[in-house]
Amino acid sequence: MGTWGRIREDVAAARLRDPAARGSFEIALLYPGLHAIWAHRVWHALWRRRLRLLARAGSQLTRWLTGIEIHPGATIGRRFFIDHGMGVVIGETAEVGDDVMLYHGVTLGGRQREGGKRHPTLGDGVAVGAGAKVLGAITIGAGSVIGANAVVTKDAPADSILVGIPAKPRPRVPGEDTRSLLAAPEYYI
Repeated sequence: MGTWGRIREDVAAARLRDPAARGSFEIALLYPGLHAIWAHRVWHALWRRRLRLLARAGSQLTRWLTGIEIHPGATIGRRFFIDHGMGVVIGETAEVGDDVMLYHGVTLGGRQREGGKRHPTLGDGVAVGAGAKVLGAITIGAGSVIGANAVVTKDAPADSILVGIPAKPRPRVPGEDTRSLLAAPEYYI
């Protein structure tokens, strides 16, 4: 898929996930989460070509412009959407699957100083509520939902709901809608 195809796919993903979205032009022009991911693709390509200083400088410029910090070493899947976005931090060794959605204030951070894999892996279709912290070299299974302000420090199987500090997983009930789960008061901390 070419650059324009990916951009159209990203805009379509934003329209699907944001009930306030009014049109593709508005989304492309005004959504900082999309601007951050588009810039990340450029900085990630430079990172992979070992132009590390330039990639880090570019990612810091993007952080300054959007309020979203994505390390250029992070691996991000397709149709990734950050709603609102201010304060999102994604660490260097984080891996994000396809069709993942983050809200503002989310951290995909590390818990150790040693090298190697330090940041989380989110499976396909994961949704992470506002202010949640997902810390360490853990794996969150596909289709999971992490509630607002949860602190996740352990692996979770696919189709889990994670809430609390520290977050504890419970299985999803078949048919539970991700958007309604993220808005349910019982999942706020």
